[in-house]
Amino acid sequence: MRLLLVEDDRLLAEGLASQLEKAGFSVDVTRTAKEATTLGAQEDYKASVLDLGLPDGNGLDVLRKWRTNKVTFPVLILTARGDWQDKVNGLKAGADDYLAKPFQTEELIARLNAIMRRKEGRVHSSVKAGRFELDENRQCLKVDDGTEYSLTGTEFRLLRCLMGRPGHIFSKEQLMEQLYNLNESPNENIIEAYIRRLRKLIGPETIATRRGQGYLFNDAL
Repeated sequence: MRLLLVEDDRLLAEGLASQLEKAGFSVDVTRTAKEATTLGAQEDYKASVLDLGLPDGNGLDVLRKWRTNKVTFPVLILTARGDWQDKVNGLKAGADDYLAKPFQTEELIARLNAIMRRKEGRVHSSVKAGRFELDENRQCLKVDDGTEYSLTGTEFRLLRCLMGRPGHIFSKEQLMEQLYNLNESPNENIIEAYIRRLRKLIGPETIATRRGQGYLFNDAL
């Protein structure tokens, strides 16, 4: 799950990015309204955390430009505590939720997961596909026979992507976009390596290869 964090406070941004990555997100960080506007329009993000007070503009203007340009990913805005007008304006501009500073990172992550579930039409904090259930809170995979597998951060993000749309073919490029941020440059062969590792856990037929196209999660098994 790839996320755009727009926050001009360097220390806060670095701390948040680290915690978000532990929670299963691949995070791109920007500190300016100009770059945020561009990245939001051209990259495939699943959500954004958007601070309103940016050095070169207002986060609300960024949000309005995204929505005008049909950028539909969920947005959680960060506001100053007690500034109710910013909250109202943000929601009117197309934000999905807001959080007042200072805040607990655990609440931010919980709110992010909640707005993403609503976007995907889910109620529970798990993704189910066939015999398998991916627990977002514990980052583990459960099988209907009671077996549980602990997952690394990358394994979790990869399964989260595949199981979120079972039967849909994801190219290597699409999977790379969701697993890694703009500062990382892994070789495309890394996807094949992680697919092999996951197949050892859940069976070789569960993640199918479509030659020349990519991979899909088979929920019919």
